[in-house]
Amino acid sequence: MSDIEANLRSHRATVLGIADSTAWIGSFLIFGLLRMGSDLGKVPWLEVVIVGFICAGLHLLIGRFVRLHEGRAALASFYEMILLGAVTMSVGGLIFVVNLFGIWVPRSLPAAAAFSTLVVASWVRAAFRWMREHDDMRTLRGSEGATPVIVIGAGEAGREIIGSMLRDPQSRWRPVAMLDDDPAKKHRRIRNVPVVGNLDALDRVASKTGATAVVVAIPSASAQTIADVSTRAAKAKIDVKVLPATTQMLTDHVGIRDLRDINLTDVLGRNQLDTDVDSIADYVKGKRILVTGAGGSIGSELCRQLYRFEPAELMMLDRDESALHAVQLSIHGRALLDSNDVVLNDIRDLDALKKIFADRRPQVVFHAAALKHLPMLEQYPAEALKTNIHGTWNVLQAAEMVDVERFVNISTDKAANPTSVLGYSKRIAERITAAHAQHSPGTYLSVRFGNVLGSRGSVLTAFAKQIAAGGPVTVTDPEVTRFFMTIEEACQLVIQAGAIGRPGEALVLDMGEPIKILDVANQLIAQSGNDVRIEFTGLRPGEKMHEELFADDEPKDVRPEHPLVSHTPVPPVYPDEIHALPDRGERELVTRAMAALCEMSPNSVAQQNARD
Repeated sequence: MSDIEANLRSHRATVLGIADSTAWIGSFLIFGLLRMGSDLGKVPWLEVVIVGFICAGLHLLIGRFVRLHEGRAALASFYEMILLGAVTMSVGGLIFVVNLFGIWVPRSLPAAAAFSTLVVASWVRAAFRWMREHDDMRTLRGSEGATPVIVIGAGEAGREIIGSMLRDPQSRWRPVAMLDDDPAKKHRRIRNVPVVGNLDALDRVASKTGATAVVVAIPSASAQTIADVSTRAAKAKIDVKVLPATTQMLTDHVGIRDLRDINLTDVLGRNQLDTDVDSIADYVKGKRILVTGAGGSIGSELCRQLYRFEPAELMMLDRDESALHAVQLSIHGRALLDSNDVVLNDIRDLDALKKIFADRRPQVVFHAAALKHLPMLEQYPAEALKTNIHGTWNVLQAAEMVDVERFVNISTDKAANPTSVLGYSKRIAERITAAHAQHSPGTYLSVRFGNVLGSRGSVLTAFAKQIAAGGPVTVTDPEVTRFFMTIEEACQLVIQAGAIGRPGEALVLDMGEPIKILDVANQLIAQSGNDVRIEFTGLRPGEKMHEELFADDEPKDVRPEHPLVSHTPVPPVYPDEIHALPDRGERELVTRAMAALCEMSPNSVAQQNARD
């Protein structure tokens, strides 16, 4: 804090009160002289001085009532100008009316003095603010270790981020210039930081000012803008910091604490799902919750989010003890694996699973356990059948046994018009869930989404490792596209589904436009600043060129509960069809059997009609 600001804060009411009073009295004296001409003898000095003092007193009295001088509004802010104008005009208007009855001073004098006082008082405040900001900038320029930054965006967020930098007691950032594409802001200065051009000038401005970082102060910046800034900053060899989206921020104001490094989520332009926390808390809080596959990427994040809603009990089930150790550590800060919140079990073991459900009696189940790597499952389809199909059947049987209230099966976009073993197995898991929804008292449904940013084994992880190793980065095809979402968003959708989903449905997130994998690779390479070669390897067996979120025969835009979540019905599949699937033998045989069951067979149609 500067000396000027410190002194003004400690004596603000006194300093501003004296300034405003002086402005009133001085205005009456000056306009009294101007009104009566050069003849000093004609001026009723006593009356003018008395009325001036009365106005000053009323100004202080009303000002105290609205806290004008005590810091109700920031110095020289728009809100303070509104308060100052209201107080000054109220005093001037009141004295003008009273003076009409006695005419102690010329009738025009109160009005003229009021306007003069408003101008002088405003200038005094503006001068104090200018001196404070000038002092802050001088102090910041002289501070050692402050990082010179260019701020992109001369709007309200840019103004607040610069103010936060100037107020930072550690003086970590020093704004040296601003860039904005709006021509109307070409000559603007914010706290003495000039707007010196648009984004095209980034390299030149960075070189001229010595800036080593750029801050994107545009919370609503599009993916294209972020990508453009990232590319230009990489060429200029400067770091990029961004503000989170407005929907992600806890308050309307921004500051240096909100700054974070750019990530691929910004580049891809994914908008976070606006989750209805109240509807979540209603069915999760105080309930016994069980999560299968709790050690996986989705399962562990799901457990962390569910834990915040204060369930009566959170049971984390997985067959991987190391994964359970990691998720317990991330939630509780310790992981001795000696408490009953971690459950070691393989969902292929129906008897053990039933015993766990019978003993612990969960009320809400999130089924995240699955084998998910497409190329591996193409080689070993029987393993996909045992885990993704029979394992799901086992969990559903155990859940039904104890009358689980809500069951959410986590699926994938590869279940829509499936062409791979992974897609077949997850589509059948959706249909098994729908079958149980027909005769179970609880709500049984599925959630379907695309690729998850940051999950284990994702394409982004592979790209990052390939870039770190110097390349090449392998892309299957230059035209291949995928849907992407963040892991936090995926888990929000899963939890949201339990609140708004209806029995037998699959819920699908509106994930925007699919993104080219080649574009993702190029962005990651650009961010790294390295020259890495891209190599095209061709689509692998079972892979699609373009993923889909809905099957051809499914409704695609039914959103009765949430504007970003579509509901689609899932046809059931029945026990005899599941048990008829071969879980051993030639992989082509197992794959064909699963593919056939993904179609709604005549047997399924007949059984569904009979049940209806």
